[in-house]
Amino acid sequence: MTSTSLVSGLNLANTALTVLSACDTGMGDVKTGKRVFGLRRAFALAGTKTLVMSLWKVPDIPTQELMEDLYRRLLKGTPKADALREAQLEIRKKYPHPRNRGAFI
Repeated sequence: MTSTSLVSGLNLANTALTVLSACDTGMGDVKTGKRVFGLRRAFALAGTKTLVMSLWKVPDIPTQELMEDLYRRLLKGTPKADALREAQLEIRKKYPHPRNRGAFI
């Protein structure tokens, strides 16, 4: 059994936000004659409302700081998309290269 089939079998209908901060979590495999399969699709099938994931290999320290800032903003009540964007802009000040923040969507 694959991780995507395990995730898609979960009941996440009451989950407002899932954050996958590891490398390449937004990538999926293309199957001939089928759609792209991956964690993104699995979490959507499981019912999570919003998913934050990475599109490439992410550096550890900037990612940790980005996630800490994201969660601080969320706890203050900032809307999810705004919290991510604001955290990315803040990380940009310390780590200007796009690889340090741009992977997360």
